Amino acid sequence: MALSALVSLLLLPVVSQDTTLRLRPTSPGRDSAEAQPAAQSLGTVQVRAAGSRRASYRPTLSSAATRTPASLRDIPQSITAMPAPLLRDLNLPTVARAMEYVPGVVMGQGEGHRDAPTIRGQSTTADFFVDGVRDDAQYYRDTYNVSQLEVLRGANAAAFGRGGGGGVINRVIKRAEWAPVRSARLEAGGWNQRRAALDIGQALTSRTAVRLNVLHERGDAFRRSMGYERFGVNPTAAMHVGRVLIDVGAERFSDRRTVDRGLPSASDVPAALDPRVFAGDPAQSTSTMTSSSGWLVANWQGASGVSVRSHSRAFAYDKFYQNVFPSSPLNAARTQFSLGAYNATNDRRSLFNQTDVRWQVGAGAVRQVVVLGTELSAQRTENLRHTGYFNDVATAFAVPVTAPTVSVPVVFRQSASDAANRTSATVAAAFLQEQLTLGTRMQLLGGLRFDRVAMALDDHRSRQRLARTDALLSPRLALVYTPAPPLSLYSSWSVSHLPSSGDQFASLSVSTQALGPERFRNREVGAKWVARPELDITAAWFVLDRTNTSAPDPLDATRLVQTGQQQTQGVELGVQGAITTRWDVMGGLAVQRARIVDRTSAARVGATVPLVPRTTASVWNKVAITRTLSLSAGVVHQGDRYAAIDNTVRLPHFTRLDAGVFLALPLGLTSQVHVENVAKTRYTATSHGNNNIMPGAGRTVRVVLTY
Repeated sequence: MALSALVSLLLLPVVSQDTTLRLRPTSPGRDSAEAQPAAQSLGTVQVRAAGSRRASYRPTLSSAATRTPASLRDIPQSITAMPAPLLRDLNLPTVARAMEYVPGVVMGQGEGHRDAPTIRGQSTTADFFVDGVRDDAQYYRDTYNVSQLEVLRGANAAAFGRGGGGGVINRVIKRAEWAPVRSARLEAGGWNQRRAALDIGQALTSRTAVRLNVLHERGDAFRRSMGYERFGVNPTAAMHVGRVLIDVGAERFSDRRTVDRGLPSASDVPAALDPRVFAGDPAQSTSTMTSSSGWLVANWQGASGVSVRSHSRAFAYDKFYQNVFPSSPLNAARTQFSLGAYNATNDRRSLFNQTDVRWQVGAGAVRQVVVLGTELSAQRTENLRHTGYFNDVATAFAVPVTAPTVSVPVVFRQSASDAANRTSATVAAAFLQEQLTLGTRMQLLGGLRFDRVAMALDDHRSRQRLARTDALLSPRLALVYTPAPPLSLYSSWSVSHLPSSGDQFASLSVSTQALGPERFRNREVGAKWVARPELDITAAWFVLDRTNTSAPDPLDATRLVQTGQQQTQGVELGVQGAITTRWDVMGGLAVQRARIVDRTSAARVGATVPLVPRTTASVWNKVAITRTLSLSAGVVHQGDRYAAIDNTVRLPHFTRLDAGVFLALPLGLTSQVHVENVAKTRYTATSHGNNNIMPGAGRTVRVVLTY
């Protein structure tokens, strides 16, 4: 089977990720005739020296952190940016997989159907963005159309709005450009995995360009009875209309899969079951998600340093998921455990607009960039949940550890606590930011954002309407000092807020509608050093306080008070770029501690926040042996961490080894063999609570052919 798959790959035309030089006319007078020679010259260099600087691991710019194009070394916060060549070489097709190489971020299991990172001790399902605009639906995100994946750590409300207490994850989408793009990628791997991605773009005229990204992937998994299929199509266009550059795009993305909630625990450790076995009923554990989005971005460049950018995005998301899963630990004799079941429907419609006016003032020693921005959004979500009754009688079903995969009749109907509601969220925000440059050594950044967040929940069962409106004021102050051109030192202070409705609006209740927002305060100092022209080394120390968290009133157990507090302290180190002209590297280390310092509704004082290892570390190396042969090796390490906030189940530490071989072929083709978990280490990857523990995959081989 593997041989036939390899032969099929070699006989089919395929392509790679986006490594095309981005050339866009800055004025109508700059046409594709100017861009074409540069693109041809760059292509020739790539063929003669495969994988050289054109496929650099080192990104240089980000527009999301300050809502202005900025050098990474001038952004006063910890940020990891992964360009498309790095995502390709690491073979990271999803955002969840990419987080393995980001220090201080651990991806949770997400109940087997969604991205759920924990960033600096703050778990979230909503702090995701696309080109700086919120993408808070619950699904597994792909990287097929991503030109750069950015992880910004620390409170980020000044730029991104509500939430973002621990950080945000931003995808920069590939856009139509005037340089031609011709790339594709075919992949085949273990457990019947097949993946194909296409990326083509072309200038139609000197004022118009188009681009198309397409993805299809399907396969099984190392765990039995699993399967999934993903499809995405993303056309974009760019055009000059007078002095305005307009980007338009749309995406249709679907994901169908078996929902896998993993294995139960046994006392205080993961149960020692066969990691390949499915615990539950795979036939009744399914997820279907479809999203449709469209956007229009208009950039106007005026005289006197004034520019305007307006980004409008509409998003429709429809999802159904159902699961029969472990709901208890093994019994005292370790002979059986219980299953539970439920299904849920979530349909969301979102509309966003961000408009920024930028004004660049001054020249020489004193320069400033002032940004005045607004954001308007409206989101509506329909939620419906049903509890599963085994044999139409009980909500729990005991199964033996010797036969945990079952097929049992389950009737799904609403229980007293199941949701049937509509939530709505409207936001009106204003944003002011000042970036002041004093000479060649000093930069000051100050920002202030005001959000009016109105939440409402209409309960279809009780006919009750709950509502709350919050006024959120989110400041940010930072200083960047450059003692020498290769080195930047920074300090920053920032605040974010999370309304009592939670990151998915589902936590609004009779008791919580009276509660104010939680508050996140991040204090950070760091250094960014350009060790050589293609190599960046970064370091950051931070303290992140989460306050105003609900807790039981010590004088009245029926009341909630907002005295709970959590604190995360840590150090993050990173290295990214080229050590030599033949050796590319990406690595990171995070040492952090996330503790409850004042009792909350969920945890005692001193409890450790789940899925926050004391140490996370990773490193990836790619070395060019000859002009046609490169070898790679990677290490991913996570220390011990708890599965849940009660700290009863500990997930053991692990170290995983990965490797790869890259071979340049004639006609611009490149083959890649990627081996994950070379040593076949048995490990626990992540969890969702104490009894949904996900084992890591064994040795996995993937073969990729690119053009």
